[in-house]
Amino acid sequence: MTTRRTAAVAAALGVVPLALTALTVTPAAAHGSMLDPVSRVSACFAEGPESPDSAACKAMVAAGGTQPLYDWNEVNIGDAAGRHRQIIPDGKLCSVGRDKYKGLDAPRADWPSSPMAAGSKTFRWRATAPHRGTLELYITREGYDPTKPLKWSDLEAQPFAKVTDPRLENGSYVFDGQVPNRTGRHLIYSILQRSDSPEAFYTCSDVVFGGKAPAGAPAAQAPSENAIEQGAGNSSVDHGGHGGDTAAEKKANAEHVAQRTGGGNAPQTQVAHTTELAATSEQALAETGGDSTSMYIAIGGAAALALGAAGMFASARRRAGGSAI
Repeated sequence: MTTRRTAAVAAALGVVPLALTALTVTPAAAHGSMLDPVSRVSACFAEGPESPDSAACKAMVAAGGTQPLYDWNEVNIGDAAGRHRQIIPDGKLCSVGRDKYKGLDAPRADWPSSPMAAGSKTFRWRATAPHRGTLELYITREGYDPTKPLKWSDLEAQPFAKVTDPRLENGSYVFDGQVPNRTGRHLIYSILQRSDSPEAFYTCSDVVFGGKAPAGAPAAQAPSENAIEQGAGNSSVDHGGHGGDTAAEKKANAEHVAQRTGGGNAPQTQVAHTTELAATSEQALAETGGDSTSMYIAIGGAAALALGAAGMFASARRRAGGSAI
């Protein structure tokens, strides 16, 4: 190997730590929930995961344990990318098809609810890890029956409120909307689609128009900041995100996921990515007139990335314990 080629390979190996930081896999992030009107999961968390008061929240704990309540700000799909109606099945809108949150889908008329009236309304969505994106609110059609599983056809086809990059005020996204006329018990469904990532978050908020909730259906209370802070210690939620975060955050969260999941199949993912990177680099060099030294740096760096990623995750797999988020 010539001196130039030897130097090129050495340079490629030298960039491995930085490149691995840039390519590490980040965990699903959790970023908040609707607090006005209060979402189901927020209301149950506010009642206390270990000893909720309402029958509906007790049933949720019986169905899935207390962890879904401590993880009240994680009802998400990491790769939604706007495909909400295509990937969330009827009957599972509130859990977004995640078994962890299956208790949220229970069709019953006694979920804790918030009073609601037609007309102008200010909404609040508690953002525990703010990100840029678009919030949409949908409301159930007249004739909605809360004792039946919620279907997409139960919601109006178009959102009655929509805002992009809403203002952040005291830790919550705050925005206004015009609530349509309704009577009796209904549900408001929120979708927060991030613009810096395919990740999306969802909430179901039970509301009552025209007076107080019927007997047996308690008023929903939003969790206090003190409750949110105290409950964070029992949360399994990571706030790494899928885009727009710093390299240090991505690296730390990737290591956290590797430790909890045993690494999964991340090495294969990294190898495939770095192989593609090498091919792309070769094409780019050919088009721009790069010399052979540049080529060796690109290919050597890609190979080192693949080996480094595989080694990192293999090591994590050996020492890991616990289950996936």
